[in-house]
Amino acid sequence: MQKPALQRVQNGMAVEGGVHDPIERYLAGLLVTLNRLPYAEINRVVEALLGAYRGGRSVFLFGNGGSASLASHFACDLGKGTAVNGVRRFRVLSLTDNVALLTAWANDTRYDDIFAEQLRSFICPKDIAFAISGSGNSPNVLNGLAAAREAGAFNIVLTGHRGGKAVGLADLSIIVPSDDMQHIEDLHLTITHSIFRMVREEIWSDQPRASAAAGF
Repeated sequence: MQKPALQRVQNGMAVEGGVHDPIERYLAGLLVTLNRLPYAEINRVVEALLGAYRGGRSVFLFGNGGSASLASHFACDLGKGTAVNGVRRFRVLSLTDNVALLTAWANDTRYDDIFAEQLRSFICPKDIAFAISGSGNSPNVLNGLAAAREAGAFNIVLTGHRGGKAVGLADLSIIVPSDDMQHIEDLHLTITHSIFRMVREEIWSDQPRASAAAGF
């Protein structure tokens, strides 16, 4: 028996197409949300990250659960994936990777401060604090953003639903317009990969000028 086709999408909305299979229904909903992403905000985040790179400033990434894994993944993409030998590297660090430090702060103070306390040790004015949160309401993410703002950093939030409280602490925000957490997390990965590709393209296009100026 032939499987039903995915729902067609018109003007960013699903139209009747008879999708009955759970996997196809899930992917059809994902496609609808993909077509509603705030592309202008994604481009603004690219420009902010490029500004940090060109200014020699640092980017600190953080989040919980799947967002913690994405913070590590995105830090790897930006830090290693943009690297060219002989040219200044992107200064980027995930705050989710030092298990000893995370558990020490959680045990000795409280879990709500695991990112804020790390940021207080390292973040400088005009650095970027990049928070990833599906809900935008995780207390440790909010406290991290507040600590970054106190230090004069530039706050970026990648979130979903209606943005949550994190949007109020952000200078730039990308909100995936969905209430489905799996769709939100799928598209957070898609968004960070697209940002990485655009950032890498711009950094690599700068390399002939940068290498010549550095004498390479």
